[in-house]
Parts: sequence; C-alpha cells; structure tokens
Amino acid sequence: MKPIRLAVLAALPCITQPALAAHWTVDYAKSRLGFTVQWSNEPFSGTFKKWNADIDFDPANLAQAHASVDVDLASEESDEPDFDSGLKGAQGFATSQFPTAHFVTKSFVQKAANAYVARGSLTLHGVSQDITLPFTLTMSGRRAHIAGSAHVLRSDFGLGHGAWAASTPVSQDVTINIDLTAIQ
Repeated sequence: MKPIRLAVLAALPCITQPALAAHWTVDYAKSRLGFTVQWSNEPFSGTFKKWNADIDFDPANLAQAHASVDVDLASEESDEPDFDSGLKGAQGFATSQFPTAHFVTKSFVQKAANAYVARGSLTLHGVSQDITLPFTLTMSGRRAHIAGSAHVLRSDFGLGHGAWAASTPVSQDVTINIDLTAIQ
C-alpha cells in the first residue's frame, strides 16, 4: 500500500502543474513590426525600430501559449520623415501622452498545418480593443519564423483628430504587419 501512495504523491506535481509552452527569444535584427495604410490613395508603410516581445509558444500546447508585445511608438520610421513627425504628434499617436502600444494574447487557434490565429487585446492611444492576428509559422529546429497581419480601424483607437478624423486622405483601415524570427 505504501508504494502506491508514494507513486501517487510523486505523480501529483505532474498532474497539478500544466506543461509550459516553449519560450522564444526574438532575433530583432531579423524581425520587423510595422503597419501599412492608404494615404492619398498610395500605400504608406512605417516600421517600429524599438519593441519587445515575450513569447511562450508550442504548437502542441496552444492552451499554454502566450505572447506579450510592447511597442515604442516614437520609434516609428518610414521613407517619409515629414509624415513621421505628424504621425507621432497630437493628431496621430500622440507619443508624448501615449508612448507605447501593448498587445497581449488571450488564445491561439490552429487553422491548418502551419496557419494559426492569435486572439488578443491591443491597447493603443489609451484604448483597448480585441483583435485577431492570423499568421503562418515555419519551424526549423530551434528557429521559428512567423509572418502575419491584422486589420484594425484607426478610429476604433481614437487616432486622427480634426482634418485627420475623416477617411481621406488617410484611410481608416490599417494593416499591422509582423515578420518575426525567434530562437528557442
């Protein structure tokens, strides 16, 4: 009888503690986080040069997967420096008042062999909204590559005031783009 009790007690930590998803370290030199929006009927793209991601992900254990991303909005750069200063100003990101954007996942769903959807909350400009981020995952050994995009409406986050509140010259629809390489 005692050996059975010992076996049950030894197994108890395995039963009560969920398996953790694998932790990934982003290779920022090979990764990109940015956005695209139609501006005067032309695509305008910007990238964020400073951001941090904390990622725990295992395709075999999506219930324990988690990601949290903080973006320094003042680090936005594009090929149009004149637009960048306006974008960071009071009628855009208002970086002096809202310096960061934050995305945290709530769940992951696998849609196909290497296709997933992350559901989470994006906080931008002091407003939090639920968004979905479809992405593809390619894994090779201890290296992973994620590419995906999410569509949001800038008006949902209170971005654009005065003349910039309208859908022209800047579209309401913004595509957030991720191209991320990470190592386990």
